[in-house]
Amino acid sequence: MPNTIDEYIESLPEGNKEAFLQLRSVVKKNLPKGFEETFQYKMIGYVVPKKLYPAGYHVNPELALPFLHIAVQKSGLALYHMGIYADPTLLKWFQTEYPKHCKTKLDMGKSCIRFKKLEDIPWKLIGELVSKMSPKDWIHLYDSNLPKKKSKEDKAKKSNSKK
Repeated sequence: MPNTIDEYIESLPEGNKEAFLQLRSVVKKNLPKGFEETFQYKMIGYVVPKKLYPAGYHVNPELALPFLHIAVQKSGLALYHMGIYADPTLLKWFQTEYPKHCKTKLDMGKSCIRFKKLEDIPWKLIGELVSKMSPKDWIHLYDSNLPKKKSKEDKAKKSNSKK
């Protein structure tokens, strides 16, 4: 099991390695300054470093805030873009643009865009998607979507209303 970016790349099957390296290159070329490449969740990831967002990821504050990950899966490549998950306007833009760049049907989960036919990957569109959100934009969007912590006063009011 790889534990670093270099080990991950070395472990890739030859059939997917070239396309994966091209995906990584497109991401790195188009990602706004301030994100940092790392190895996270057994994938290559791009995060908001702790020096820019000291609170870290709310699920695990020890981790830098995740933004985008790329991976090779059994059936092709995957791009996990948290901004597309959190911003309905960005999602709508991508869904509208995709058919203009690609003949294949969009294969997408909440944040995961899957590419099964490596020869049909819309490189220009991926570059444009990746360029649309800066670390500052992502931090603002992330913070605005976090559940608000209840104060002790709110908890006391709720407890008293049950009596």
